[in-house]
Amino acid sequence: MNKAVEVKYLGIKDYKETWDYQESLFKKTLELKIRNRREEQNIPTQNYFLFVEHPHVYTLGKSGDLENLLISEKELKEKNATFYKINRGGDITYHGPGQIVGYPILDLDNFFTDIHKYLRLLEETVILTLAEYGLKSERSPGETGVWLDVGTPFARKICAMGVRASRWVTMHGFALNVNADLGFFDNIIPCGIKGKAVTSLNVELGKKEVNVEEVQEKLLKHFMELFEAEEAS
Repeated sequence: MNKAVEVKYLGIKDYKETWDYQESLFKKTLELKIRNRREEQNIPTQNYFLFVEHPHVYTLGKSGDLENLLISEKELKEKNATFYKINRGGDITYHGPGQIVGYPILDLDNFFTDIHKYLRLLEETVILTLAEYGLKSERSPGETGVWLDVGTPFARKICAMGVRASRWVTMHGFALNVNADLGFFDNIIPCGIKGKAVTSLNVELGKKEVNVEEVQEKLLKHFMELFEAEEAS
């Protein structure tokens, strides 16, 4: 089992370009797994973790409802935002500057073959990271992602999640609001959940801006520990 993970920092990158890049890594891993099985060989598969920020974009998962996008195509253009229907689970979400998006492209055969455990560990990665900033975050029963003040009228989501997996290879991932412009969430019903607020780390800390690189470092540290992985040299 190969538990080395190649970490790539993509900076600010167009959503579609990043999606295509994810797909290329995902397909490469799938093809190697199929070839290994067919030819009875055991060439190790690679694991990747992409960190990226996207320009303003709304994405709708395959089980999502288009009615959860509350603005027209014309209004999208006015806001310099794009929209894509994509092949992950979940409903609609927003990505934009000031939000850390993490895309682990892992062969779970290298770790454990349990998609629910995978999602819980991704959530735990974020929960442990936020704890370093003094925030108590948690899961909300029946709703993916990471929340604050669950079970109160002030429940608010700080991190969205949606993944895809085939033959235990994952893609897509999580989106943690760090310095996000929360006004862009007003144009959707986030994740299809009505009446729940969205927040960002800088808002919770009462700061104008939080250091994104520092948050990435903390996320990566907890991810590696939880997955018992190591960074590829």
